[in-house]
Amino acid sequence: MPRKPRKLLSVAHSYCVALNRRLAHEMALAGGRDWEVTAVAPSFFHGDLRPVPLEPIANEACKLVPVPMRFTNRVHVMFYGKRLPETLRQNWDVVHCWEEPYIFVGGQIAKWSRRDTTLVYATFQNIPKQYPPPFNLIERYSMKRASGWIAFGRTVAEALEKRTGYSEKAHRVIPPGVDVNLFRPDRNAGREVRRKLNWDERGAPVVGYLGRFVEEKGLQMLMRVLDRTLSDWRALFVGTGPLEGVLRNWGATKGERVKVVTGVKHDEVPHYLNAMDVLCAPSQTTRRWREQFGRMLLESFACGVSVIASDSGEIPHVVGDAGLIVNEKDEQAWACSIACLLEDDKRRNEMRQRGLERVNTTYAWPIVARKHLDFFDELIDSRRDY
Repeated sequence: MPRKPRKLLSVAHSYCVALNRRLAHEMALAGGRDWEVTAVAPSFFHGDLRPVPLEPIANEACKLVPVPMRFTNRVHVMFYGKRLPETLRQNWDVVHCWEEPYIFVGGQIAKWSRRDTTLVYATFQNIPKQYPPPFNLIERYSMKRASGWIAFGRTVAEALEKRTGYSEKAHRVIPPGVDVNLFRPDRNAGREVRRKLNWDERGAPVVGYLGRFVEEKGLQMLMRVLDRTLSDWRALFVGTGPLEGVLRNWGATKGERVKVVTGVKHDEVPHYLNAMDVLCAPSQTTRRWREQFGRMLLESFACGVSVIASDSGEIPHVVGDAGLIVNEKDEQAWACSIACLLEDDKRRNEMRQRGLERVNTTYAWPIVARKHLDFFDELIDSRRDY
């Protein structure tokens, strides 16, 4: 006899962006008749780079509940408006909180969720930080209430699995996902981007970067490395951020070899990735930060782009054997690795194939969504057995 559908409420301020809300959408698709999925998202959010009104998804599989949110330009102290507690008081089997448990909204969800509901947090925190009051108290309260937690990578699990409040609770390592239908190899799209950039298709291979133009992403090092790379190359930087001026000034000394492109819409990103031969992810660890995941790695794999990445944080676990991992501080090794790939078409093709296989077997959205639902089922069943 079919079981009664389980009801899942998934809450995240990042769900304001359609790309991020794909998790809830895909869980609804993967759950079929066994799960009813509702997503809670802010009706408006101040993003890092731009204000973000709630973005639609065509034929969205989950139910969507927009809620007001205050102080969204300060993530640690932002908070949800009154519609969220009204929603949380409904009869949910699982409340999935994609908010860090130590920030105000994480505490709000712990306070407002019903005590008979399975509450699961998801976190990217891969450094075992000691938070000052009141955030340490909020974290303690949230994790005491939680039934389990999801680590978005192995380094997150390593940082938290022995921490008080986390060690006593069940957890799973489940990565973010990528849309392998949107992000896919498309040589024609890549050629069109190169034409827009006034690049000859027969020119030097293209070394690319995609993401925020910020210091910890290693852009200054990448510029120095390219300066010492002996092989012929062109460079394409796609993103935005405070280092845009630095990149443009450096690129101005290279003539047509360097292009810096900002304002690229999400559905255009695959086209720019397909214009690259090698993507570089030279993230640099700092005292307070190390790479938490690196979504551009998945997107590059899915587009069939060879990847060279640093060994900062989660990156080696994300890349596996599908790309080259280079010591984040070894500029000579970076220059040699870039040169070797640019000069070896066969090796680049082998890496493309490994990347495509890895993304389709590990990071495709249906796989990631199913792992979430399986964990939720385990937690519900274990609570009932108890």
